[in-house]
Amino acid sequence: MMDLYLALRALECLLATSLLIQSLEFLRIRHFGNMAAVWSWEVQKTDVAHAPAWLRRLFDWLYQERIHRLHLLLRTGAAASLYAGVSVGSSTFLFISTVLILIRWRGAFNGGSDFMTLVVLSGVLISQLAQPLVGATLAWKAGLWYIAIHSITSYFISGAIKLLQPEWRDGRILTHFLDGGIHGPLPADSLFRHRLVAMTASWCFIVWECLFPLALAGPQWAMLWCGVAAVFHLLVFRFFGLNRFVWAWFASFPAIVYCSGQW
Repeated sequence: MMDLYLALRALECLLATSLLIQSLEFLRIRHFGNMAAVWSWEVQKTDVAHAPAWLRRLFDWLYQERIHRLHLLLRTGAAASLYAGVSVGSSTFLFISTVLILIRWRGAFNGGSDFMTLVVLSGVLISQLAQPLVGATLAWKAGLWYIAIHSITSYFISGAIKLLQPEWRDGRILTHFLDGGIHGPLPADSLFRHRLVAMTASWCFIVWECLFPLALAGPQWAMLWCGVAAVFHLLVFRFFGLNRFVWAWFASFPAIVYCSGQW
């Protein structure tokens, strides 16, 4: 069984690393957001054209270059502070900051990793806001359960969707994705061009994801399922370059392992 303190420290450090990487990447790509770019605010603010005038003015102020840069620098500092421990101030700021960035990028910048980052931050914020009402221990347990349930559900739903799609069941879609990866297309003699190999790999993913709720059967099960998940996310990074997915889901693993021992 994972100790509560150890789970919290692991979560804080993994979340800090995830948020730091994201913040530094946002700072790095700032100079691409010029007036001619499709991701510039001048283009994307048309999404809120029908919002109240005061809200449009607020967004225009928040997303102007000088304020946006300051926001990202403050976000970087707040993320780094998590290595020393979370506080109600840092968790509130990082949660609001993440929501503002999602609005800036039309709801998502990096898809699922944005979702999981917000889930982990929500769990942390729940734990901070609930402490004056129910005490630190119960508040943290509630936050960890919130994170664990959402993380486990994300794997289960992903597996269930694959199970319902014939392209996943027969392995075709796996070969298609690998052909479109950063190192694609696959060589003509790649093992993944063999239908049996591709189908076997697909079914391994499907079964593992669909059975992810078993991670709550005990700490050993949680470590096994999270260990496989770590390998899975590293492979996704290797073939598709999705580095944010690695750290976003890693940050949820301490909650899963801790909650698995609370039955």
